[in-house]
Amino acid sequence: MLTIDDVRAAARRLGNRIHRTPVISSQSFDDASGFTVFFKCENLQRAGAFKIRGALNKLLTLTPEERARGVVAFSSGNHAQGVALAARMVGTTAVVCMPKDAPPLKVEATRNYGADIVVYDRHTDDREQVARAVMERTGRVLVPPYDDPAIMAGQGTTALELLEDVPSLDALLTPVGGGGLMAGCSTVARALFPGLQIFGVETETANDTYLSLRRGERVTIPPPPTIADGIRLTTPGALTFPILKSNLTGMLLVSDDEVRAAVRFLALRARIVVEPTGAVPAAAVLGRHLPLERGARVGVVLSGGNIEPSMLIEILKS
Repeated sequence: MLTIDDVRAAARRLGNRIHRTPVISSQSFDDASGFTVFFKCENLQRAGAFKIRGALNKLLTLTPEERARGVVAFSSGNHAQGVALAARMVGTTAVVCMPKDAPPLKVEATRNYGADIVVYDRHTDDREQVARAVMERTGRVLVPPYDDPAIMAGQGTTALELLEDVPSLDALLTPVGGGGLMAGCSTVARALFPGLQIFGVETETANDTYLSLRRGERVTIPPPPTIADGIRLTTPGALTFPILKSNLTGMLLVSDDEVRAAVRFLALRARIVVEPTGAVPAAAVLGRHLPLERGARVGVVLSGGNIEPSMLIEILKS
């Protein structure tokens, strides 16, 4: 099991290589939601998302021989960028397997960080098998997006910073895709503040973790048609799910329209540009899905800000 000591070790390893992102509040958001909200702005992180935390921590735990072989990853975008940047930072090379419908902005950024890209079809190909084929052919080391202790520990440094800056919270929310961010963050929260309520958030169509927790075991759903591309997963991680099952107070679901409304509100009223996946937990708070009394102090991780300009314009105009 992951421990807070693992996360603290990751924080020491990452040091000043990444940003300690700010915690921002918005009176307009508080007034609209009824809660006192503290946003952990991972949209301002290097490569535009929290993913650099886990990717870099993983690469820093590799041996020199492993790093020399290079790495391979699979991702729709933010993990791709995180791995590509982390590889450049430690002096190695990366191959990233990305779905053909990945956001062009994220594909371009991944390539600009120096990674080679292999394209697959998420509806017909198994992305992990595509990456493992590259690994077997080239000898590269696999850097998973979430199902890895070093990845989860790196992601957990997000909550470690947030809870150092704002220690008196009633609840903590993050989006949930594969579960790496929440596995790390919930481990930190449970260790430091056992009474803290912890909620993961998914969209209504990308509800694999919600359904899995209800059933008590991992379930698989079809590829979900959600605007939140970072959580278009079909099943929770094998390693992350037991941690979420142990740590979470519950899962909340929001609609794509609520996500759009949160992206719009954050941009126009709070002056924070967030991608749809990053806005998922904010949508749960703004949409009054959080089962807490008004005025509760809520920490919300805005996981990323890599939104296509055309999508942002469309959302702002709607």
